[in-house]
Amino acid sequence: MKAIQTMGTICKMGIVIVILFNLSSAFAQESKYYTVNGDGSLTLKPDREGNIIPDFSRVGYHMGDREFPKIKVVKSVAPAEKGSSQEIIQRAIDEVAAMKPDKSGFRGTILLKKGIYTISGAITINTSGIVLRGEGCDENGTRLIATGKDRRSLIQVSGLGNPKEVKGTRTKITNEYVSVGKFFVNVENPENFKVGEEIIIYRPGTANWIKDLQMDKIIERPGTKQWEASGYNLTFERKITDIKGNQIFVNQPIVMPLEKKYGGAEVYKFSYSGRIEEVGIENILFESEYTSDTDEEHSWKAIDFDKIDNGWVSNVVSKYFATSCVNLGKYARYITVTDSKCLAAKSVITGGRRYSFNVDGAFNLVKNCETTEGRHDYVSGAKTMGPNVFYNCKASKTHADIGPHHRWSAGALYDNIVTDGEINIQDRGNYGSGHGWVGTTQVIWNCVVKRAAIQTPWISGKNYSIGLIGEKYNGRLEGKPEGEWESLGKHVKPQSLYLAQLQNRKEKP
Repeated sequence: MKAIQTMGTICKMGIVIVILFNLSSAFAQESKYYTVNGDGSLTLKPDREGNIIPDFSRVGYHMGDREFPKIKVVKSVAPAEKGSSQEIIQRAIDEVAAMKPDKSGFRGTILLKKGIYTISGAITINTSGIVLRGEGCDENGTRLIATGKDRRSLIQVSGLGNPKEVKGTRTKITNEYVSVGKFFVNVENPENFKVGEEIIIYRPGTANWIKDLQMDKIIERPGTKQWEASGYNLTFERKITDIKGNQIFVNQPIVMPLEKKYGGAEVYKFSYSGRIEEVGIENILFESEYTSDTDEEHSWKAIDFDKIDNGWVSNVVSKYFATSCVNLGKYARYITVTDSKCLAAKSVITGGRRYSFNVDGAFNLVKNCETTEGRHDYVSGAKTMGPNVFYNCKASKTHADIGPHHRWSAGALYDNIVTDGEINIQDRGNYGSGHGWVGTTQVIWNCVVKRAAIQTPWISGKNYSIGLIGEKYNGRLEGKPEGEWESLGKHVKPQSLYLAQLQNRKEKP
């Protein structure tokens, strides 16, 4: 194997991009979409259908209302004197998993002492309340090195199972049109529900929606698949905060229009006992062995979270992986990834590789992160139903673009992203096997790019570019509806939409 390259001390990161943000200095300004009031609060302006830019503040660990706790160390380990350290680490995790959690749900922290840990397989955490903490994410700290030729995730954090519908609770939403940004829906049978219960808002895929979106006529090339309605039954997880008459209020905003003409929507309770909670990964350098810059027979992801609520990844660095520093799967919710770096990926530069920070779940926050030599650095996949936020992040030496990647995502904010490449929200046409429209309610706020294409789909909402600095271009396919553009070439106030909405919410819950 080619020797693992050394690295300098790069993990003592402050914020990647310095943001000067002071709501007290906010001033009233004219915008088509919002007003900054004298007290720093925001008033969002609805369009003619009542849609507004939604509230993106309710993301990340405990919706941003709690700091990561400092959980006491209950187990310390050191690297094996020779050979793989996998068994040492896994045994410690299993021992802590057997401990009784405290009243906050934590079992304790496993401290990985400074040194080099070679890992021949994967480290798994499938129990709540465990923190894996190193003693530094540089070459003098805690280094976990994935050895061997497996295309695996080095750290796998996941619960079990899938959400299950509670039978007999499904009821129709009666609104003709539920606009983006709303926190309530009207239903036929509100008596089926109670405050505090978790629900799914189910929006069926329909043939007329596919037709009007023009995703049944993607220009074909070998392998292209036209979209089919059965593949676009969309589900939005929410929690009931109040019930008034036939109105059900929820904890997260609606992020795409729900329209009766496209099948309307329904609500039902769900149960999901398999998700784990309260897991953190901190202060570790992850590396993968490799044999060449295009080697693909080695570890692909440093950290993989799925089927988990309220977790975090903080102050980690990954080097030489083929795909991701952190991947958040479909059922990963309320995760914060912060102050971390994904560097020097090793793979062929083509599809399915170099998704540096990938988010496929909901209510997640990626902030203060940095990447080099990625393709899709801050990205979401097919049918990612948000809100999700990427805030104050940087990408350099990029090979593709930032943004939702394919096949319809709803509700994401890209806030103060700086890249030497592109941010695109567009119809990707026959890329892949038919990526098509990447989604709706995608907001680009005060970003700096080489160039950007921001398009709005033919139906089902809008995409926004506000305060972008960089070249505006037409995207891959001309003739598509233009997105909502404002203040091209000049940043706007507030400097950060996410921070402004978070502060407004905390001051006026």
